[in-house]
Amino acid sequence: MISIEFENRSGRSVDCCALVSACREVLHREGVVAGELGLHVVDSEEMRLLKHEHLGVDDVGDVLSFPLDGRAELPAGEPRALGDLVLCPLAVDDDWRAALVHGLLHLLGYEHGAAMERREAELVP
Repeated sequence: MISIEFENRSGRSVDCCALVSACREVLHREGVVAGELGLHVVDSEEMRLLKHEHLGVDDVGDVLSFPLDGRAELPAGEPRALGDLVLCPLAVDDDWRAALVHGLLHLLGYEHGAAMERREAELVP
């Protein structure tokens, strides 16, 4: 089972159920059936601080991924810690699905490039 810890620090109304459901669907389609995921929605100021702290850039952006176990082989019985996904809706009508998929694929070990772009196109409705 996928355990998702959700936190909304954005100050905006967020459809928690839709985000969690989308995470579960993407992970299932990627063959991940068990693990732990942290899902955080933040405002643009917090995202800018996180990007500066972790990437050294002064930019907002819509998603950051902090991977842990990815798809690594784990000892029997040890729960898979996928990592943390941080989303920042940049507009009131922002479609977060593409950012969510992009971030989840990074948690699973995908790097920018053609393979990741193909998989994103398959997973984003």
